[in-house]
Amino acid sequence: MKYLVTGAAGFAGRNLAMTLKTLPDAETMECDIGNNSAADLAAFAERAGFVFHLAGVNRPKDPSEFETGNSGFTRSLLDALAKTGRKIPVLMSSSVQAALDNPYGRSKRAAEDEVFAYSAATGSPVYVFRLPNVFGKWSRPSYNSAVATWCHNIARGLPIEVRDPAATITLVHIDDVVSAFLACARGETEPSSPGKFLSVEQAFTRTLGEVSGAIRSFRDARPALSVPDQSDPFLKRLYSTYLSFLPEDGFSSPLAPHCDARGSFTELLRTPDRGQVSVNIAHPGVTKGNHWHHLKHEKFIVVSGEGAIRFRKAGDPSAPVIEYRVSGARPESVDIPPGYTHNIENTGTEDLVTVMWANEPFDPAKPDTWPEKV
Repeated sequence: MKYLVTGAAGFAGRNLAMTLKTLPDAETMECDIGNNSAADLAAFAERAGFVFHLAGVNRPKDPSEFETGNSGFTRSLLDALAKTGRKIPVLMSSSVQAALDNPYGRSKRAAEDEVFAYSAATGSPVYVFRLPNVFGKWSRPSYNSAVATWCHNIARGLPIEVRDPAATITLVHIDDVVSAFLACARGETEPSSPGKFLSVEQAFTRTLGEVSGAIRSFRDARPALSVPDQSDPFLKRLYSTYLSFLPEDGFSSPLAPHCDARGSFTELLRTPDRGQVSVNIAHPGVTKGNHWHHLKHEKFIVVSGEGAIRFRKAGDPSAPVIEYRVSGARPESVDIPPGYTHNIENTGTEDLVTVMWANEPFDPAKPDTWPEKV
């Protein structure tokens, strides 16, 4: 399949084009400013098997550019496609603002009408999406969306403006948009018709205060090694977007190893719903642990060195001791259940490095850690 993407250098176009390039047996043609002349469009049309029409103008210096960049360019593209005599499917990304009476909305509505007229004249299937606010990686601050601006500014300690925190906004993530577009190209979606527009199923309606507050919380959480709840589909997408806006010298967060004569213990990651990940280093001959938990449970994974993990039922010195010989050369995950006192001993000649996961972050006020030798 030969795909043509107009507006390929833009936010949606770049995300789509990069995804298309990963598909087997697919050829992607990219059209943008610089190769969008009538001759260029005619050459693209001769080869295209499916057209993703994502080009458009939304923040022009002159309002007249709305017509030339939206409905005007759409008309030129469709004329080129029609002249091939082939039924070439066209997907157009429009906006929910097409329902509004403003210069941008009117130009997008006119572009929609051009697409439906093309379908009626040629019999080609068309797919018209009226998209709300789109957010995600590769969006431009102060251009594509408030989310892009807020992520960019908050990540750099710059001020943001939220005029009405109680106002709501409907958002869709660019990856969900691309998935919906590709479903059309695969023939899995019914084509559009006048008055029948397509939308992205996974949409989120939040207040401006909720969105901006979440982005601020991401900034504050990173130094504490905290990651927001990834089971929340909106927070998962918003956090990914925020990370894509970090300054190039801001990807790293310093860690704080707790060191003593036995080795070190360093927290790597904290989550509100999936616990804590840490790395433990024990010098040769050192035994760490000798404690148990009421509720907390852990997984130990030795990634370097040789050691022994031992545990027995707490409160019963006569209970049998269970032992696992572990090695970085043979990685395995050992569950440490609640109610068992446990330790880990470095039995080798080099440092023993163990990645440890606990089902809840350590809380000094409620440590749930009770000393008892194995």
